[in-house]
Amino acid sequence: MSLQSRVAVLLAAFLAVAAGAAFIVIHWFLGGPPVVDYAAGARPDTGAHIHVLMQEDPQNTVSTHPDWVSYFIHDPASGTWKHTTLFSVPAGSLVTITVLGYDGCTPLRNPFWGKVTGTTGGVAYVDAKPVSVIDSYAGCNVAHTFSIPALNVNVPMASPGLTATLCGVSPCTSGPHVTETFSFRTPRHPGVYVWQCRDPCGGGFIDGFGGPMQTIGFMTGTMQVVS
Repeated sequence: MSLQSRVAVLLAAFLAVAAGAAFIVIHWFLGGPPVVDYAAGARPDTGAHIHVLMQEDPQNTVSTHPDWVSYFIHDPASGTWKHTTLFSVPAGSLVTITVLGYDGCTPLRNPFWGKVTGTTGGVAYVDAKPVSVIDSYAGCNVAHTFSIPALNVNVPMASPGLTATLCGVSPCTSGPHVTETFSFRTPRHPGVYVWQCRDPCGGGFIDGFGGPMQTIGFMTGTMQVVS
């Protein structure tokens, strides 16, 4: 092979690699779900009280996976629900998360995930009633969890009654649901903290732990603590 041919082959290979790298950057880093900003206007490390509003739905009719369960986050800037699981909060703040639980129940595989940990007072409030444990073995009453392992935060999400007719269009705006609220403090230093549902809600996947449970924008996401 001539020198000119070798140069042409190497150039083509380089362009192919560059194109692949560009695709990965655009698809995974620039084309992902949006980050809902709850840190705007709040000074970090001043003990600001941040209120985050979320909902979890039995389906996701705004994506290419309409049968996947999903969280949505309310954007305070636009006043709309965003199909995302990424949000930012200021460092050194008190965060209160309110979750509107529209999804039905799935028994937890491990009763540990039914315990409330890492929250203010060690409790969550289900329809204004304080609870420290939701026993999914005693009844079908847990839909998902909100769990940040790095902060020891775990909150089982209560579900509507077993016979409830669930919302069918996402994001849900009506229908039976449970309102659950809990609070915790963010670290004083910036960081990115992964949160995930620990309930086997990935129907159709091995042990229920695939699909939406492993996908950002559905049942796993990040809380970005910013300074």
